[in-house]
Amino acid sequence: MTHQASNRRALLCAAASTAALFAMAPAHAQAPYPNKPIRLVVPFQAGGATDVLARVLGQKMSAGLGQPVVIDNKPGAAGIIGTDAVAKSAPDGYTIVFSLSNALLTNEFLYDKLPYDTQRDLTLVYQVAMGPLVLVVHPSVPAKTAPELLKYVAANKGKVAYGSYGVGAYPHLAGAHMSLTQQADMNHVAYKGEAPMMQDLIGGQIQMAYASALVAKPHIDAGKVRAIGVSGERRMAALPDVPTLAEQGLKDEAYRVSGWLAFAVPAKTPKPIVDRIADEVRKASQQPDVRERIAAMGFELKDSSPELFAAAWKQERPVWERLIKQSGAKLE
Repeated sequence: MTHQASNRRALLCAAASTAALFAMAPAHAQAPYPNKPIRLVVPFQAGGATDVLARVLGQKMSAGLGQPVVIDNKPGAAGIIGTDAVAKSAPDGYTIVFSLSNALLTNEFLYDKLPYDTQRDLTLVYQVAMGPLVLVVHPSVPAKTAPELLKYVAANKGKVAYGSYGVGAYPHLAGAHMSLTQQADMNHVAYKGEAPMMQDLIGGQIQMAYASALVAKPHIDAGKVRAIGVSGERRMAALPDVPTLAEQGLKDEAYRVSGWLAFAVPAKTPKPIVDRIADEVRKASQQPDVRERIAAMGFELKDSSPELFAAAWKQERPVWERLIKQSGAKLE
């Protein structure tokens, strides 16, 4: 064997040994999660309640994760655009969505075709807060309690208009349920947001609406609108003197459910990463200043986990399906 051939053989053996070492080493060489910035997609406009809370939580999570959490607003189509972007992202924990129940649950019953399937394409991580709403009326409506309001709309068939901030949103579904059960033939007016809906309610163009405490409370305090009751199972910390609708005898599921705000990641994200994200969200949301911020916004803080969130999602799904089918709401 020539000296040149011998050197070549030695080099080939060394290369093979090095390759074998690399093949054996991924588990040891792989950097721990996270080792780069995390993108938190908010599928709604900047400045809204969802965006504000995402930024508060993202800042706290950055400290715990040791990496920046960068907010990426991708609004459009009732949360579909941003949520779909996350569903189609790599399942590595570096792209997360913070969204509402419409994008993660109810849209499937409103749209004939969605570009993603929550059960197939996403993993539910953490349900941060419930979003109960307050039912408010124009001062010209004589009702001061929920039972009085039911009697009023029934006695004024076809004369009462109620607002919502979108077809298929909870204010639309709850209003449609009230109209149907009381045979009130109420008129639904859909707006492009809470602000214009509230302005028309104050102006008397509509007579009732469901709104967030964040938007409604200043006008309730000023006497421009009257609070009748709160949806969901518990009173709002922001409006402690306003009883729930259920307390007042409105026991139907339409008045007891609430929308929510939650985190999800692409399907097939490794379980340890999902659990790490959930743990950081829990730590962030339980900090005293964050708890106060959530309560002031009219939300009800949840103690969640991937397992608890998945169970709640499955339990609520048929309720929302019934409400949407009852309302006849459909979107394209």
